[in-house]
Amino acid sequence: MKELLYLKDEQLKDIIEKLFLGYRESFGDAKKILDKYSIGIAHHKVIHLLSMYKGVSISDLLKKLKITKQSLNRILKDLIKKETIIFEKDKQDSRIKHIFLTEKGEKIFNEIFTVQKKRIYNAFLNSSSQEVFNFNNVLKKITNE
Repeated sequence: MKELLYLKDEQLKDIIEKLFLGYRESFGDAKKILDKYSIGIAHHKVIHLLSMYKGVSISDLLKKLKITKQSLNRILKDLIKKETIIFEKDKQDSRIKHIFLTEKGEKIFNEIFTVQKKRIYNAFLNSSSQEVFNFNNVLKKITNE
């Protein structure tokens, strides 16, 4: 690992705190909407990923979320009851199920995204294009992309 001589432990702690606070604020914005539909952050993560990866398989979703099958199963059952997702069997391999958001699931995602987009958009609007580019690159490195 490169020596980060210019970053001291206190500065790294401050960055970690800002990541935590940014997460808290951006997901806090969605809390009222989640409460309205009686779902939580775990459900929101699944809904978000399903909006990004339409028709994702259960096994690929598990890899993206890095959670157990049991945990995902609980979330999916809740979302089925709320009529926000549907499954379709793979045309070549009937053992594989693909997950899609229903119209209601898309509506929930869009409500949440609209609220979260405002905070992110405002932050980017008050940043230079280079700052946005650098921020995105650092986030990719943090998330191992």
